[in-house]
Amino acid sequence: MKNYQFSNNDQMPALGLGTWKSKPGEVYGAVREAIKMGYRHIDCAAIYGNEAEIGQAFSDAFQAGEVKREELWVTSKLWNNAHLQEDVRPALEKTLKDLQLDYLDLYLMHWPVALKPGIGFPSSGKDFLSLEEIPIHVTWKAMEACKKAGLTRHIGVSNFSIKKIKDLIAVCEIKPEANQIELQPFLAQNAMLEFCNKEKIVLTAYSPLGSIDRPAVFKAPDEPSLLENPTIMKIAKSHGISTAQVLIRWAIQRGTSVIPKSINPGRMKQNLDAASLVLTEDDMKKLASLDTHTRILIGGFWAMPGSGYTMESLWDE
Repeated sequence: MKNYQFSNNDQMPALGLGTWKSKPGEVYGAVREAIKMGYRHIDCAAIYGNEAEIGQAFSDAFQAGEVKREELWVTSKLWNNAHLQEDVRPALEKTLKDLQLDYLDLYLMHWPVALKPGIGFPSSGKDFLSLEEIPIHVTWKAMEACKKAGLTRHIGVSNFSIKKIKDLIAVCEIKPEANQIELQPFLAQNAMLEFCNKEKIVLTAYSPLGSIDRPAVFKAPDEPSLLENPTIMKIAKSHGISTAQVLIRWAIQRGTSVIPKSINPGRMKQNLDAASLVLTEDDMKKLASLDTHTRILIGGFWAMPGSGYTMESLWDE
């Protein structure tokens, strides 16, 4: 398994198990099975609503001797309603309690969007806080304090543009060490990859298979299908592998980590096997030709009237 090295020599496996949309009652078994088959990178978030069950899976796996804590890379994320400086550490402590861990390997700011405390998901523009009321760098300072306190070994961001990362680097004490964003052949984000490589920021690809099982509120009308794309299907057929394996290998071969979600043991094994596949230079060129800067998770739910956020200000495009 390829690993990405952080400045303190910690190693993050290139392939992880995503847990977004893994329902309570299902995610426990998925995490246990993933650990047994060799996954050592699990991606979580408070807003997914399943961290307590994942924590039980971790605890049972440790007790069964299937893996040691230091062999496992666990990422979680700060939700938008805990951006106030005094709310960041309690949010992280809640995640640690749910996951039954003493520390995280990586803690990310989930979105560059702030909600009022207590709001899980907004129903109107009144549920938001503007970035003037709670600037990103103020929230980040509290995340830096969490790292210094040993609650997380590394801190980073998610869904951040190059501009937002640059603005944060200009004022922060501890530079973001990772950025987790949507990455797939329709949205290759080559400029972001080049920027993160230059800044030594680990880039992680979420929704690498198109996230077709996500809720309707997150979907765009008539969105294209990655798994049924003729070019991707042809590459998969030429290697005798699945389209999902092509997409996962594409992400790793570009130098990013990738976190496909599954609760199906057969697919989880296929995803894990994809880490050791190799695509040809011609395959990679054909996949590069698919880049149309088409987002699958467009983020429009943050741009509701009165929120103070727009699509332009969210992605800086």
